[in-house]
Amino acid sequence: MTEEERERPVTILIAEDDDGHARLIAEHFSDAGVTNPLLRLRDGLEALNFFMGGGNGPRAEAGAPYLLLLDIKMPGLDGIEVLRRLKGDPRYATLPIIMLTTTDDPRDVEACYRAGCNNYLTKPVAFAQFAEVVKRLGLFISIVKVARLPGE
Repeated sequence: MTEEERERPVTILIAEDDDGHARLIAEHFSDAGVTNPLLRLRDGLEALNFFMGGGNGPRAEAGAPYLLLLDIKMPGLDGIEVLRRLKGDPRYATLPIIMLTTTDDPRDVEACYRAGCNNYLTKPVAFAQFAEVVKRLGLFISIVKVARLPGE
């Protein structure tokens, strides 16, 4: 691994179908001083295709570090199914995945942890609370090291 690869910042992937929520997350990361590259994936299928191939969207780069923020309630392929498929694939089993969603249903929380999510954060409806959640998440991201995707 080259020095440049070791120094490459973690790209934060935001799998979020709601434009407003995606914009708020990005703004709050910026406000919290998080300078990592952000890439929005608009639904579960686009998120899965990012890693597994298919579709016409962006693709993961081998050897790059990623952190996936994954909403549950998305059209088509929901976040829990995306989580199951990624964590069930040995290539992505160590990919850090944080559920960032409006649902606090205990069944969803349990299903996500059983499927291998690294953390589960509920998006508060109140703007100030949401800002605080994203700010804390930004602090977490700024200090954590993540595994890189396997090389080709």
